[in-house]
Amino acid sequence: MLQDHAPSVSDARATSLSREGGGTLTDAAYDALRVDIIRGLRGPGERLRIERLKALYGVGPTPLREALQRLSADGLVAASGNRGFSVASLDAAEFIDLNIARTALETQALRLSITNGDDLWEAGVVSAAYRMAKADTTLMSDGGASIDAWEGMNEMFHLAMVAACGSDWLLRVRKRLHDQCERYRRAALDRRRGARDLRAEHAAIADAVLARDVERALDLTKSHFDATVETLSGRAAR
Repeated sequence: MLQDHAPSVSDARATSLSREGGGTLTDAAYDALRVDIIRGLRGPGERLRIERLKALYGVGPTPLREALQRLSADGLVAASGNRGFSVASLDAAEFIDLNIARTALETQALRLSITNGDDLWEAGVVSAAYRMAKADTTLMSDGGASIDAWEGMNEMFHLAMVAACGSDWLLRVRKRLHDQCERYRRAALDRRRGARDLRAEHAAIADAVLARDVERALDLTKSHFDATVETLSGRAAR
């Protein structure tokens, strides 16, 4: 198990609940808790007591319990019998496993996208690469304040690379794996900010994609993902 790097933020402001689109209170509680866990506002190992969550999120115990059960199924929350719920710990073996699955899907989607992509897709790749370069530069110079913005741009960058894959299911499952890895990416950034040249890594991927060099793009993407695992766990991803 990794040392839980993100601190428990017991008094952090909770993400506001939103029921836009007609969602239930359970849906709203699930979404808000999920965001807070992924972003580290609810730290690894933190006890998730219903009474305290009621005060933080302004929702009753039943929707909260249902939301926590769903988060447990997602692997973000641990349920321990009479002890209740807690935020799942960061685990090196799990991250290696997640990375294997994510890399397999990402590289397949990328291969299809490079093969199928048209001029409009290429324009999206160019735009995403430009914006990613700016976000990488800001992240390296701006401390923790820019992590949320960087993470959003990182998601958009990698999505732009695979956007022309032509498979909605592949994109859907890929997104779930991307999201599951986010807690680990944030912990890796906290641990060794500046140890990698993320701007160069992203630029190299985009250049290979635009050159339609499939094998180079796949190799660079795999190395890019593996480097995050190595940064956080101190072990090479297998």
